[in-house]
Amino acid sequence: MNLTYKLLSAHLVSGELEPGAEIALKIDQTLTQDATGTMAYLQFERMGAERVKTELSVSYVDHNTVQVGFENADDHAYLQSVAKKFGIVFSRPGNGICHQLHLERFGKPGRTLIGSDSHTPTGGGIGMLAMGAGGLDVAVAMAGGPYYITAPRVVRVWLTGALRPGVSAKDVILAVLAKYGSSGNVGRVMEYAGPGVASLDVPSRATITNMGTELGVTTSVFPSDDETRRFLAAQGREQDWVPLAADPDADYEETFELDLAKVEPMAACPHNPGNVATIASLAGKKVNQVLVGSCTNSSYRDLKTVALLLAGRKIHPEVSFGVAPGSRQVVLELMREGLFQNLVEAGARILENACGFCIGNHQSPGTNAVSLRTSNRNFEGRSGTKSAQVYLVSPESAVAAALTGVVTDPTAAETVAPVRFPDRFGIDDSMFLYRETAGVGVPDATIARGPNIGEVPDGAPLPASLPAQVAIKVGDKITTDHIMPAGARLKFRSNVPVYAKYVFEPVDPTFHDRCLANKAAGIGNVIVAGESYGQGSSREHAALCPMYLGVRAVLAKTIERIHAANLVNFGIVPFLFEDPADYDALEAGDELVLPDLAAAVAGSGEATVEVKRTGRSFKVRATLTDRQKAILLAGGLMAQRKADSRAVP
Repeated sequence: MNLTYKLLSAHLVSGELEPGAEIALKIDQTLTQDATGTMAYLQFERMGAERVKTELSVSYVDHNTVQVGFENADDHAYLQSVAKKFGIVFSRPGNGICHQLHLERFGKPGRTLIGSDSHTPTGGGIGMLAMGAGGLDVAVAMAGGPYYITAPRVVRVWLTGALRPGVSAKDVILAVLAKYGSSGNVGRVMEYAGPGVASLDVPSRATITNMGTELGVTTSVFPSDDETRRFLAAQGREQDWVPLAADPDADYEETFELDLAKVEPMAACPHNPGNVATIASLAGKKVNQVLVGSCTNSSYRDLKTVALLLAGRKIHPEVSFGVAPGSRQVVLELMREGLFQNLVEAGARILENACGFCIGNHQSPGTNAVSLRTSNRNFEGRSGTKSAQVYLVSPESAVAAALTGVVTDPTAAETVAPVRFPDRFGIDDSMFLYRETAGVGVPDATIARGPNIGEVPDGAPLPASLPAQVAIKVGDKITTDHIMPAGARLKFRSNVPVYAKYVFEPVDPTFHDRCLANKAAGIGNVIVAGESYGQGSSREHAALCPMYLGVRAVLAKTIERIHAANLVNFGIVPFLFEDPADYDALEAGDELVLPDLAAAVAGSGEATVEVKRTGRSFKVRATLTDRQKAILLAGGLMAQRKADSRAVP
């Protein structure tokens, strides 16, 4: 077996381990963050479980830590009280970013982890089968249910050689993105192997698996080896180590060979992580802002590299330079070594240990500004400034530009020796609450519910026939940020009627009103989309809020994995055009009829779409399991569970 199928086999609950088949997996650990966790825990409450039933569940607060207005503070109080009641470890605001913290303090080789954040595959850097999921799927896992995925095809990335000075793991994953792109990889796992693996420390591996999310794959995974054991020993957790590797004769869909010695400094250019170019080809471009941080590049390894490169130097006077550490551990270690002051003395703006700028919560660039960031996404407008040109780079490339004011090849600038982490980090877990009651909880704890804490809306059963309107037609690579804006809008995440006002706000601010008018008139809403619909965040609100607005189906050329699962969970049928040319024949506002919709979903998944304007019809198809068919017919997973509970005497 390859490593991926060893991990799948060890956690298989049901299904056949054949690529393309639906399988159910036992989940050992879950994580949530505050932008998605509030709704996940509201859903968990609705399920009636007395406590979490996983080996470990952790609730992190790292996204909406800029508390403008009462909403975020109220949501954080809700999250903390829920954690206490149900046996969840709670990571306080300021402790750090969920993926960095989980890698440091909780990740275990060989375990399964799902998180309500698409960058949960960070855990693959330590040999976990770690996957992003919608919040409802995480809630089900916390209640003891399995997690369903399609058994993947596995691509082996065979690494040889070692990276040159000035080149780092960010450049490796950008090279993989240059090969495979940001779409067309649904149902794949990227498995890293080869002699070059040993030259990469765990934080570097985690950078690669983290940004592997942008490929659109199910997850990415590295073996667990002596380097993994050394990392865990430094965290005081060597007992959590187990060796893991693929069999020598394991099978793969294909192999991509990558010589690390030949990797060049790279950048993802605006406005997609798959739009990759070499730093050399961009050299000399004026830079206005440089930001180091995010769950991709905020580790001890990354920030110590930055601190060493900045020693005795000053940031260019025309560059705004900010640093957001990934955890308190990173900050404290740099302080112990006398390196944190390098950042301050150089002129860095020290930002909170949080996601912050990566999700557009602050540090928005100026009009038409060029911003170099070590984060993982550069979708148009995600930074908070639609006209900004955001490039994704390594910490080394970021520092080179911050010092010179222009894009600069870090291999041609001053470099430092590779950073090695200490034999033992200073461990301070005081900002993790309720560790002693994890898995048990405090049943009589009171849950704090501020006025922004809403109810989970119910879905309606799928109608036999659907009169509908094309409520919006969008193009290729529409992200969950397009559908459900992040940034300042995230503070409404626990109040669906309010948050739903902003569905498709960056694309068409009239979408909300049009959908509600159709819903009131008994007309279903349909979204028409191109390739790779639903890229990006695992944000289930990108399906939940459209469901609330009466969206019953998406007609697309292709749909990304997590978003497709979220659509099903909330009773929206994820149809694909049988003939992609039919996409071109549709217009926004077209009146449609989907006759025999429920029968089509219950049967082969092939449905007919009739277009009144043209008088023609065409076919769409949803490839569904029996489990998914039942969910859709009921109007979503919560509606199905509610109906099932009523049917029990």
